[in-house]
Order: sequence, then C-alpha cells, then structure tokens
Amino acid sequence: MRVAFYAPLKSPRHPTPSGDRHIARLLIKALESRGCDVEIASHLRSRDGLGDPERQRRLQQVGDKLAQRYIRKTLALPPAQRPDLWLTYHLYYKAADWIGPKVCKALKIPYVVVEASVANKRAGGPWDLGHRAVLSALSQAECVISLNPHDTHCLPQSIRSWSLPPFIESDQISAALTNKTACRQELAKQYALDPGKQWLLSIAMMRPGDKLTSYQVLARALRGLPDLSWQLLIVGDGRAREQVQAAFSWAAEQKVIFAGELTGEQLGRVIPGCDIYVWPAVNEAFGLSLLEAQAGGLPVIAGNTGGVPAVVANGETGILTTPGDPVAFAAALRCLMTAPVRRRSMGQAAAEKVEGMHSLAIAGERLEAILKTCQKGYIQPGLPLFDFCHEQKSETGNTEES
Repeated sequence: MRVAFYAPLKSPRHPTPSGDRHIARLLIKALESRGCDVEIASHLRSRDGLGDPERQRRLQQVGDKLAQRYIRKTLALPPAQRPDLWLTYHLYYKAADWIGPKVCKALKIPYVVVEASVANKRAGGPWDLGHRAVLSALSQAECVISLNPHDTHCLPQSIRSWSLPPFIESDQISAALTNKTACRQELAKQYALDPGKQWLLSIAMMRPGDKLTSYQVLARALRGLPDLSWQLLIVGDGRAREQVQAAFSWAAEQKVIFAGELTGEQLGRVIPGCDIYVWPAVNEAFGLSLLEAQAGGLPVIAGNTGGVPAVVANGETGILTTPGDPVAFAAALRCLMTAPVRRRSMGQAAAEKVEGMHSLAIAGERLEAILKTCQKGYIQPGLPLFDFCHEQKSETGNTEES
C-alpha cells in the first residue's frame, strides 16, 4: 500500500523535539513495518495559534497551490506509483488540512484522519475558517482513527471512527529491563544515586503551561513526603527550566537530580533502572512517556486526565489520582513506596501490558487492517478495532481477545 502522509500541525521531519512529531514518526514506522510505502506529501505547517483570519486565508491559499502541484505531479506518474490513500495526522481548528481533501477528490483516493477534534464553540469566532475547514475535511473522511478515546466524544456522530491504542517502540527498553541490576549500577554511578533509596523518575519537556504546572504539582506532592527515603531523577529541558528548578528549590541537590535532555538510547537504560514513574499529567493527551516507563517495568502514578486512563490501568499498572491535586498524588506515592511487593507486581503487569497492547508491531498490524478496509470501502460505523481483529481472526480459528 502506498500512503501519502501529512501532519499539518508539525512536520515529522522537523528536528525540534516534540511529542506530536514523535507520534507522527511512530505512525510512519508502524506502516513501514507492514511493508507500506509512506511518502510525506507536504511539510506545510498550517497552525494559526493567534486566531488571525487573514493568516488562515493565506494558509488556505498556500494549501490550494500545494494541492494543485501535488495533483499534477502525481497524475504524471504511472498509476502503480500513485498513492492508494491519504493519511492526515492531528486535525483541529488551529491546524486545518488545506491540502489532503482536494488531493483525494482529484485522485479519487480515500481520505483518512488519525486524531481529530471538533470545537463547535469556535464557529463564528477568530478561528471560524479553520473550524469550517475541519468540518469539511471530516465530511469527506472515510474514517477517523483515534489514539486518544477522550477526543472521540467531540466528533460528529456521522463520522466512522475506530480506536488505535497509543503505542511505542519498546524493544530497546524491554531488552534493558532484562538486566535491571546493570541499569541501576550505571545510574548510581552517573547521577550519584543512593541504591538504598527509591528512585523516582519524570520525563517531560520544560515549557510554560501544563508541563510547568505538572512539575509544580509534583514538587508540592513530594514536599509532603519528608519521612520517606527517595530521590527524583528529572529528564527534560526547555525554556521553563528555571521555573521548574525553582519549584524544587526546597529540595537538596542530592534529593532532586536534573539530568537534562537525553536521547532515546540513553532513556532505554535509564527507565528500567528506576522504581516508580511520577507525572501529574495536567491536561495530558495521553503521554508516550507513561508507556515508555511501563515498558521499562515501572508502575506509574499520574493524574487521571485526558487519555491517561487509556495507557495506565488504574490499580493494575499504576495509580491515577485527582488531576492537579498534590495531596492525592502524595498519598498515592506513599501507598506504592511503602508496599514494595505491590510496586514490583504493578511494574511487571505494566511491562506485560505494553508488550501485549501498545507495541509498534501490534499497532502496525491494526493500522494496516483499518486502512485496507478504507480502500475497500466497507467500514462499519463505530466498529471498534478490537472487534474487527477478533472477527477476522475468529474466521481462521485464531481468536484475539479484546
């Protein structure tokens, strides 16, 4: 299958670290793992963060030109080299898709969206043009694939929607987990961590807004645990670094360690060496780091918000607390820190859950199944992906439980 891929909010090829870009890259890798030929159709960033109608009109004009250029280029190719399907990732009123719908009409190929949201309160306001563009694109979409089930409630009921559980590349972390002792020894040496204490871990960018608020909630929660023996390793950087450090100014340097930004390879060794992953997740979509932590065998304590419950099984692979409540967060942390058997059991369950439900291989299989049905045009509205896989494999006698 040949797929034309477009991310109007942030191009997956841009070097600046971003969770949104990371997910786009994972989608591409998942498709390529199934043998799909994925082409990034455009790098146009259509985001208008200020609500400027004139900017939206200019972006629409640029999108029209790029769409016509892509159509001409594609029609000049032999039919076998043309895309079978267009896939747009992350569609909302601030980042409309001005290209894909026009291309799909001209080439007569399915238009599919991964992650879409509709904000009807934007109708008639500064983002009205972007809002109407999203509605128009969705009216043409063969289906919408949702990584975050929290977003599906805002979609029009007429939209055919399927769920795809969030996923990560977990092989490297899982491999390191088999030698947790070596990981701990490396961490103890590199960051002067005390093996006699419990090591808490947070991984997040440091930027104003919800990320900074989450760090501040975490700082207040940990300040309420002076009687417990712990150290916190913080991985991340950004323009709010000073504010984050200020939030933890009450703690000695030996208590809170700032590791800065680390590569994926480095994280693969850091995660399995720690004990508990802690992140308040204020207004978090779902948080890939929550999955990465669980892949490394860590139980998670996080805020019960957005799509977090889709990746953390409360009471099984972690504990979800009242969003933004440092007292509740501290209580959950105390619960795990004083129950080592439960903590280890949750960590094992977390690793097994990621391997069984949130791996790149599983996501690739499910995503390919959805896109193939889009090509054939027989998607049943509202049919969950798990049900689809169950029905398909039942026919061959290999039933997959949902």
